Amino acid sequence: MNPANVLTLVQLTDTHLRANGERVLDAVDTHAVLLHVLDKLRAGGRRIDALILSGDLADTGAPEAYRRLRAAVEPVAAELGAQVLYVLGNHDERAAFGVELLGREPGPAAATAPYDQVLEVAGLRVIGLDSTAPGQHHGHLEGSQLDWLAAQLRGPAPLGSLLVLHHPPLPSAVPAAEFLKLRNADRLAEVLTGTDVRMILCGHNHMTAASALAGIPVWVGPALAYRIDAMSPAGRQYGIAGSGFTRIDVLDTAIVATAVETTPTTRLYDKSDTEVQERLQALAAGKG
Repeated sequence: MNPANVLTLVQLTDTHLRANGERVLDAVDTHAVLLHVLDKLRAGGRRIDALILSGDLADTGAPEAYRRLRAAVEPVAAELGAQVLYVLGNHDERAAFGVELLGREPGPAAATAPYDQVLEVAGLRVIGLDSTAPGQHHGHLEGSQLDWLAAQLRGPAPLGSLLVLHHPPLPSAVPAAEFLKLRNADRLAEVLTGTDVRMILCGHNHMTAASALAGIPVWVGPALAYRIDAMSPAGRQYGIAGSGFTRIDVLDTAIVATAVETTPTTRLYDKSDTEVQERLQALAAGKG
């Protein structure tokens, strides 16, 4: 018997949008990539309960980039009936992010205050934590943020909690990822121990990865803009073309994160779910 699929969420990370006509690394039209992914979600015929955008939404923090992002994402979210959560990344510009995506008033608060948020999705508590350190590319959480997080998690949510932050709270054998990680992950682990957080979602690394913090699964989602080759030759780092997003299924027994490839590929077959299941059943019965 298959477990019940209670909710489906989609994580889009590291979109790195720029102003109209500009390309990332002089090669990638990240706006076109985003539109391609959103079209896939729209045409898929699946229920999507929330879209989670986990940082580096704009490449240089240009206000126009945020307006382009919002104009692309929010009509699709409305069509799907999905809620939207925007989380800040190190490439984002704090004031423009707050004004253009969250509707904050311009002023000192928009440029300095952390953007920590809670989104309730049909019983699942989704917490967006601002892990950016002003003027830096590594991640850091202030003591006041950790206190705020502890207060949010003091009581359990019906379906538990999903924590979203841009910087992975993980060590890495890849030098760039190690340098750019969340620096005070040990303090975050202390806050999360014994809470109802079921998974931690991150972006930032442009490399899909998984580990755990305080016994909680950590998922580093694939970037939309481009990838870093985790097996580049020793002493080198390759940035390569490629994009993807994460499908997150909240089941009655678990939360499952699945990387979805969106780089153009060759389709090898196209079969109905029923046909595939019948084939698998035949194989299990020794008839295939």
